Amino acid sequence: MGKIIAIANQKGGVGKTTTSVNLAASLAAAEKETLLIDLDPQANASSGFGVRVGENVASVYEVILGLIPAEKAIQRFDYLQHLALIPSHIRLVGAQVELVDNPRREYCLREALEPIRDDFKYILIDCPPSLGLLTLNALTAADSILIPIQCEYYALEGLGQLLTTLRLVQKELNPELGVEGVLMTMFDQRLNLSRQVCDEAHGYFGEKVFKTIINRNVRLSEAPSFGKPILLYDVNCIGARSYLALAREIING
Repeated sequence: MGKIIAIANQKGGVGKTTTSVNLAASLAAAEKETLLIDLDPQANASSGFGVRVGENVASVYEVILGLIPAEKAIQRFDYLQHLALIPSHIRLVGAQVELVDNPRREYCLREALEPIRDDFKYILIDCPPSLGLLTLNALTAADSILIPIQCEYYALEGLGQLLTTLRLVQKELNPELGVEGVLMTMFDQRLNLSRQVCDEAHGYFGEKVFKTIINRNVRLSEAPSFGKPILLYDVNCIGARSYLALAREIING
């Protein structure tokens, strides 16, 4: 049975989508069957793989509303045979309103993924930067949550709200939900601030902080504009090496 990991932080600009795209590609490069679900209406994870979803193309919107089975929305890539994607579309914005009257609204994604869960070793969910119904669906469906934290001012601000939501989900919706790990992103070794934020995170989360740190890297920032994960854009850069190391950490448990 595949392991479902929600990549979430309601704070924007923390490297959440960058992590979703590049971790998925790195797991696939390690020959692990990997599915990335783009659950953000902005569809940045989809465009990070060069996927632009038109009006008549199936997306996660149709999946979460139960209009089509999840397998009908999966897209594959010739360049990474172990990678699959369920893309997003701006119409996903309306899903939160359309799901409100559904008595099992928090379980829609979980139930949609059940038929395909055994087809993948890892299923990653790129969550929107909010703690709304879409993120609740991701946390209810997931086995664990991966929390990216940027090494900048106010990095830990708002985390209390995320952890409160996490505990609520564990209590009411998904008692098996655990913390996969905390990932430090946008680290700049020249700055004392980066080291201070890392120290704070270690003090707060202890061993849940991944050993791998994602350094601030220009090539990593450029890759999405070419519709490529960093492994295909510049496999030799520090960003690519970092995400491959993160994938190894997750695979090795």
